[in-house]
Amino acid sequence: MEAQAQGLLETEPLQGRDGDAVGSADFSSMLSEEEKEELKAELIQLEDEITTLRQVLSAKERHLVEIKQKLGMNLMNELKQNFSRSWHDMQTTTAYKKTHETLSHAGQKATAAFNNVGTAISKKFGDMRYSIRHSISMPAMRRK
Repeated sequence: MEAQAQGLLETEPLQGRDGDAVGSADFSSMLSEEEKEELKAELIQLEDEITTLRQVLSAKERHLVEIKQKLGMNLMNELKQNFSRSWHDMQTTTAYKKTHETLSHAGQKATAAFNNVGTAISKKFGDMRYSIRHSISMPAMRRK
């Protein structure tokens, strides 16, 4: 009996199979008739409230659709607005700003590096052209 009492006093949240066991357990034998009646009344009241809330939500959703139709709003416009808002929100985040700054800086360095490589290649081709011209013209000058 003490093991059963200990199980009822546990404060740990239910996990896995424990929840199934509780869901299928019959606690009605532990309740008085008065408590059972109170719980049944509360259950009926909660079900009625849920039904009412669903009806109110449905009516509000229909009203929302009517207003959007009157304003000429459609799904595509909403998607565009949501995308624009999300893009703006993302651009204002610290992570985006840092990433943008880092990539911009890296792009500037890469551009400078490519310019340096391009200049070096151009200079090398210029030197080679001069060397080729010089080597072609020297033998011709020697024959004279």
